[in-house]
Amino acid sequence: MIRLLVVLAALLAGVVAASLAFGDISLSWRALFETIVGSPEANPQNSMIVFDLRLPRVLLALLVGAALATAGTITLAIMRNPLAEPGVLGINSGAAAAVMAMIVLVQEPPVLLLPAAGFFGAAAMAAAVYLLSWRGGTSSMRIILIGIGLSSLASAATTFLSAFGEIGDVQRAMIWLAGSVYDANIVKVRLLFFWLILPLALAWMSARELDLIRFGDNSARSLGQPVDLVRALMIVLCTLISGAAVAAAGLIGFVGLVAPHIASRLVGPSHARIFPVAALIGASLVAAADLVGRVIIAPTQLPAGIVTGLIGAPFFAYLLWGRRHVRG
Repeated sequence: MIRLLVVLAALLAGVVAASLAFGDISLSWRALFETIVGSPEANPQNSMIVFDLRLPRVLLALLVGAALATAGTITLAIMRNPLAEPGVLGINSGAAAAVMAMIVLVQEPPVLLLPAAGFFGAAAMAAAVYLLSWRGGTSSMRIILIGIGLSSLASAATTFLSAFGEIGDVQRAMIWLAGSVYDANIVKVRLLFFWLILPLALAWMSARELDLIRFGDNSARSLGQPVDLVRALMIVLCTLISGAAVAAAGLIGFVGLVAPHIASRLVGPSHARIFPVAALIGASLVAAADLVGRVIIAPTQLPAGIVTGLIGAPFFAYLLWGRRHVRG
């Protein structure tokens, strides 16, 4: 486990270094080192590029990736479905509909209102999914089915707004919906960091409860777990974590699906082991996706959400094929 964490940390450090060095203006490794250590020989322009432009972007990508991976780990456990990810709770579709409504219906909304609208849209949708799935208790199947239905409804609302909104407003919304950390700044990084500290800590402290609920409701109840209460609390944590990530960077898909699966393959079913590994993998995925999006067709930049979609779609197909093979 320790060796794996060291390897993943080294991989993450390499992605961070590459993200700081490469872009529209690439820096040599020596120039990057001189800039980071504050050498007198460092070029002031390089310092501005690294610390003012690229470092906040990289830090935001790391936080968003770790948050999405953690939320995905929670979702997989409480839904007991290998194809589940935070979007099944309606978080993504709720955030998308709220942001689209804010941009299209409000004349020149303040920039700070867009992340707030995204978060509250995600929270409202997750609450609606849980409440509508309550029938004297909850079940993962009801949550998944109602989540799919409400997500479709929210997606239809988003499409309706985009069809009748002003072209300029719709373009602004679509940029956000694509998922990107291009507008990162140190203030946003700090806000997301301090927001995530408590929910992430609580999620990781709940590893034993997630281990129990993963075996099924009846088994968990026989071991003394209040299943409905635990599931409700885990959905709240998932919403706080994933909703904040979506509000900060838009819809960056598949990270919450890919990272937990890779982590479980590497360290087994224990959530105490999965959480740190998944967080490192998720952070690496988003940071690498942002780097690839910046350099692959430079100077044009692809949003990180598009790159993760290109990675995640084949992985999703692999999971589907694996389940089909097992059933066959």
